[in-house]
Amino acid sequence: MHSLATDIPDRLFLKKRESQGQLKKEIIMEHKKTVNDTFFADLLSHANITLNGDQPWDLKVYNEKFFGRVLRDPSMGLGESYMDGWWESNQIDEMVSRIFRSRLDEKVSGSMLLNLRFLKHILFNMQSRSRAFEIGKRHYDIGNELYKNMLDKRMVYTCGYWENATNLDEAQKNKLELVCKKIGLKPGNKVLDIGCGWGSFAKYAAENHGAHMVGVTVSKEQAELGRKMCEGLPVEIRLQDYRDVNETFDHIVSLGMIEHVGEKNYRTYMKVANRCLKDDGLFLLHTIGCKKPGKMDPWINKYIFPNSMLPALEQLVKAREDLFVVEDLHNFSTDYDKTLMAWHANFEKNWETVGKKYDERFHRMWRYYLLTCAGAFRSRINQLWQIVLSKKGVIGGYKSIR
Repeated sequence: MHSLATDIPDRLFLKKRESQGQLKKEIIMEHKKTVNDTFFADLLSHANITLNGDQPWDLKVYNEKFFGRVLRDPSMGLGESYMDGWWESNQIDEMVSRIFRSRLDEKVSGSMLLNLRFLKHILFNMQSRSRAFEIGKRHYDIGNELYKNMLDKRMVYTCGYWENATNLDEAQKNKLELVCKKIGLKPGNKVLDIGCGWGSFAKYAAENHGAHMVGVTVSKEQAELGRKMCEGLPVEIRLQDYRDVNETFDHIVSLGMIEHVGEKNYRTYMKVANRCLKDDGLFLLHTIGCKKPGKMDPWINKYIFPNSMLPALEQLVKAREDLFVVEDLHNFSTDYDKTLMAWHANFEKNWETVGKKYDERFHRMWRYYLLTCAGAFRSRINQLWQIVLSKKGVIGGYKSIR
């Protein structure tokens, strides 16, 4: 048994060791913080982004754990840490555009998690029939009021066409009219709209060109509101998977839907369109695209568009082999930057109305979604294509319309 006299030095010794251990831990953490700060500051400088700087697009970090979180899982770490309030930027769109233009995303190596997520899409059909309606439930069914307060008056949830347009309503009207002209729409034509949304194109084509429309969507909310919006017109809105359509149409359009189809189903998608299109009809495919196959952003996939994947042009060209002739290809991807910024302006302006149903974390999530997508299109890493296809080739050639 130790006496009090001999126990005091022991306790002092242990306390000194604990103090030294804590000091050593603090030194290591401070060194790690300095290394992280230096690494990120140097990386961002290549895009003229200053860590904790004063430029509108600069990145301000409020939680030191941010650096490790992003290094471990770049896409998910950046998105989730913004949702958690760990960082801020006054111009997220411009920050993201600069990151992509400078290819900083390529300098931060992807994590094992990212590779596993991508492998999942390679090995499994993430857009199978059994999963077809998941995107409807998780994205489009979250509340029509959100979309009413964000989109144009026709509720078009795809890229507008800003040629000679001064506002979102005009840009979306231009796009709808452009589609009608590209397929040569005539009164009485029967048209299939694959992924019809709230029936914006169906309503416009019926009202302005006398078309008889059939639209299919996997969103219950879209189908119900779309039917109300198109009431009294020759428009049928169905809650139906595209693979189950089996009738003939004069023309087919698909505006912003193939992003949910997945590479394992591109050929099936093209076969359905070929099966349903008359021999002399035209198929207009409107889609976001990427530079190389298999682009799948983990954060977008988890929080915004589950099971989504952007197609590369070579994948679409391969999928239509022996089925379609490519008559026309139109890229107006910079118009999506303007469209997304207009959606963001509406979303923020109407947040007091919309936000009653959602919390602040959703607010930050949706803001991040709109602004990062705008930045991606501004940087030109994402594309927007309208592709006109025919089954046997237009006799005498197709005249491009812009």
